[in-house]
Amino acid sequence: MSSKRSVYDAEPIPEAAREVVEAMMQSGDLFRYTSKISQVTLLEKEFAAYMGSKYALAVNSASSAIYLSMLCVGVKPGDQVLIPAWTFAAVPSAVVHAGALPVLVEVGENLRIDMDDFAAKLDGNISAVVISHMRGHTSDMDAIKALCDERGVPLVEDAAHSLGTLWNNRKVGTIGAVGCFSFQSYKMVNGGEGGILLTDDADIIAKAVFMSGAYEHNWAKHGYPEVPFEKYQNQFPLFNLRMNNLSAAVIRPQIPLIDERVGKGLTNYNYVAEKLNASPLISVPPADMRERRAPDSLQFNLVGFDDAQAMRVMEISAARGQAIAIFGMQGDNARVFWNWRFIGNVPELPITRAMLKRACDIRLPVGMSREDLDETVSHILDCVTEARMLIAS
Repeated sequence: MSSKRSVYDAEPIPEAAREVVEAMMQSGDLFRYTSKISQVTLLEKEFAAYMGSKYALAVNSASSAIYLSMLCVGVKPGDQVLIPAWTFAAVPSAVVHAGALPVLVEVGENLRIDMDDFAAKLDGNISAVVISHMRGHTSDMDAIKALCDERGVPLVEDAAHSLGTLWNNRKVGTIGAVGCFSFQSYKMVNGGEGGILLTDDADIIAKAVFMSGAYEHNWAKHGYPEVPFEKYQNQFPLFNLRMNNLSAAVIRPQIPLIDERVGKGLTNYNYVAEKLNASPLISVPPADMRERRAPDSLQFNLVGFDDAQAMRVMEISAARGQAIAIFGMQGDNARVFWNWRFIGNVPELPITRAMLKRACDIRLPVGMSREDLDETVSHILDCVTEARMLIAS
């Protein structure tokens, strides 16, 4: 299968970034706390303004942002943190790094959190909740936020896959106490690596800045005079999770492009979803009316397939040069909860397990043309149809 724009392509880096990067290559001015003009500080100000938040802290990954967030909202060793059973392994890993125990919540075939299971598990033993808007699918944030507020449990949003998504006209990542975003290459903004956290809480940003690696009085270079940094001086360990100026320079020119990319991504997603839903063998989870998605990938469920047929979808698609992943049929997929052996006793979650065994995953970069999309649709339908014809022995 050929395409002018591959599903594996990342978003291109604007020319404006290259000019700034070239200047830094000449000067060697890469460290945020000694640079003449800190690209990282500029990124923090610009991203917070775009999102409508008071404070931002750029770090080396969204995983680091989630880890810092938990420490900043008061998670301590031995605590329990509620997370979705469908997320990237970085989320339970961040919980473990904080010394806490991940408690997994069921996720249904609509790719959203099972609210009955969430409400039942949000008990007095839970110290924090991390909600992953996994692959850009937003769970019922009204109900989740109300339950967290009612029970006095801080809410952290893992919005790594959801930059530009709206929930009831509010930007995802600004609903909880902290929102965490990714700039890894396959996200809406391509920084290669990198992450950022947002908050409106002055104490949270102060703690996060120190723990990210602001030694001595470097906190003053973040430009938040109203934040009580002096109150926390030397009170927290330094984990050195900082972003460097080179990464920030690559990211900054892409912020003004987010809305355009979101619009293109949603148009592409809706076009492909409509064509796939016309097949009786495929079901694309319907959108929630309260959500305006910002997709750069697409997930669909196989209908009426057994395990052998599902495996055949992956084999056929890989042989044709564009692999369709099925989360729960890949032995090492990091988004499958039973592969997270590092959390200790992995629970049996039948709802999530059944979903993962038939949920397919394919990227849809926002720069794909209509021709590219048509080729992708044909590829998916051909692979699924051929695999379904397999007669189980």
